[in-house]
Amino acid sequence: MKKAILVALQRPNETDREIQDNLAELAELAEDAGLEVVDQVIQKRSKPEVATLIGIGKVEEVKGLLSGDDDVVIFDEELSPAQSGNLSELLDVPVLDRTQLILDIFARRAQSKEGKIQVELAQLRYLLPRLTGKGEALSRLGGGIGTRGPGETKLETDRRRIRKRIADLQAEIDLVQKVRDTQRVSRLRNDVPLVALVGYTNAGKSTLLTALTGEQTFAADQLFATLDPLIRRWHLSENQWVYLSDTVGFIRKLPHTLVAAFRATLEEVLHADLVLHVIDASHPQCDQQKVAVEEVLREIGCDSPVINVYNKIDQVNEFFVSSTDVKIAALTGENLEELTQKVLQFFQEQYVVNRYFFPFNKLAEASVVYDQGNIMTEEYREDGVILQVELKKNIANRLTKWEIP
Repeated sequence: MKKAILVALQRPNETDREIQDNLAELAELAEDAGLEVVDQVIQKRSKPEVATLIGIGKVEEVKGLLSGDDDVVIFDEELSPAQSGNLSELLDVPVLDRTQLILDIFARRAQSKEGKIQVELAQLRYLLPRLTGKGEALSRLGGGIGTRGPGETKLETDRRRIRKRIADLQAEIDLVQKVRDTQRVSRLRNDVPLVALVGYTNAGKSTLLTALTGEQTFAADQLFATLDPLIRRWHLSENQWVYLSDTVGFIRKLPHTLVAAFRATLEEVLHADLVLHVIDASHPQCDQQKVAVEEVLREIGCDSPVINVYNKIDQVNEFFVSSTDVKIAALTGENLEELTQKVLQFFQEQYVVNRYFFPFNKLAEASVVYDQGNIMTEEYREDGVILQVELKKNIANRLTKWEIP
């Protein structure tokens, strides 16, 4: 097993605890990638060294910790192309950054065609600016960590061919987007709400989806256990059900190349009627993970209503949440009925029952009522029709002109 040395740069606005938390997560990522973490190095600097991120003295310290050619050095932030090349030459071992490590894990975990396309697109976008003048340094990584998937073959091609491949992959992603748009239109036509599960990786989203829908999905105690989006039916009551969507887990310092590549998948969150933010209540960095997910949601432009769902409460002694939040244990089923009732109540509050009068020469105005409302009574008169209908508040707000007081 290859051995890894982790390196972090601590800026003045970062606490020792924050850096240790970041390195602990980086170590977990490295272990998921099949590496053995043997040491870590932290440098406190007011600003990064342009050429090597850390100072040359720290570079020599890291070099002194290396024990052989099988060692790998991993930096807890994205290195510039120049920094990556310089460090590889100075240390004479493979040098990776956090982004490469995450991309490698995604390449291992992607199972569906869509997932593999998105991961390859992210890898190529990352590698493209690092090809010029750095081919030799990058090629030394061979087929190891950080080059899985397209890395080992694409590094041997020129920039023109890589750009062509990126364009082809983007076209396939656009096709996926069109398919999702079509499916979304179908759901809207049937007036079935969409609830999206989001959360930090390994927070328990897939376990929760299985518990709520009764359909088995892959779940494991590891980072990024599932990358492919899933949509299942969730029956809230005997007469009402919704679509429940699970998406890729988030993480601190989530690479922008991944956010861009998985945008088609993440757009399920953008169009959700309600978002359930699943939070691992047992994790020591629970609050920081919550903030990291909220930052990604803002980045992709999500403004859907959110209910915070604190999971794994069976693993903590005491845990207090606000009245708008829910605490559950997806694995044991604790409080799942409370969560179901809270979601059911949310959707019931989104609907109103109103009476409308439409003259026969204005029945076109009533088309939205017939398409998206639940007609309860229909009374025809000589001059028009009176409808009693249940429909969403936002639609009702557009029909006040026809409402009967």
